[in-house]
Amino acid sequence: MPTQIIHADQRYVHALLHNDAIIVDEIYRRFAPRVKRYVCENNGTPDDAADIFQESLVDIYNQAKYKGLQLSCPFEAFLFMVCKRKWLNELKKKGRKGVTKDLDEQFNVGEDSFRDAEKTWADNEKARLFLAMLNQMGERCQEIIRLSMTDTSQEEIAGRLGVTYGYLRKKKSECMATLISAIKDNLSKWGLT
Repeated sequence: MPTQIIHADQRYVHALLHNDAIIVDEIYRRFAPRVKRYVCENNGTPDDAADIFQESLVDIYNQAKYKGLQLSCPFEAFLFMVCKRKWLNELKKKGRKGVTKDLDEQFNVGEDSFRDAEKTWADNEKARLFLAMLNQMGERCQEIIRLSMTDTSQEEIAGRLGVTYGYLRKKKSECMATLISAIKDNLSKWGLT
């Protein structure tokens, strides 16, 4: 998988993970008022906004802790994307009128940042799916794929596994085909197509 550049705002995710009171307070001061304004201008109440904001931070914390969330976009854009999704889902559940103010016009974050936030979300989900499917494979396939993802040469991997280079290439090809098939089958289930 290609290496992504981690955004400097990863510090906010780190603060949530490690309960850094000063930076978590900064998150609330900087971003909560904007979320409150957005939710209130889109058929919500201040209490709804507080709930959405808190739930979104918990989601980001969980993504970081259990899925290794790495931001490649500004934290603000990612947070607002999560808040917007949560609020739209809430409106659907309660049968309320939809959103009247677009998030892009509400916050001067910019379309590129939202596109980056969506990509970060999708990339993290795809990485999670890749690992989930890899972990369901047989031990030998897991070992071959994991070793192949390192800088180790194929000849060295074959030697380490006690197999011929030709066997390794054939087995790696079979394992990758199985993995790719499993990922494709699950992409739509995970909403990542």
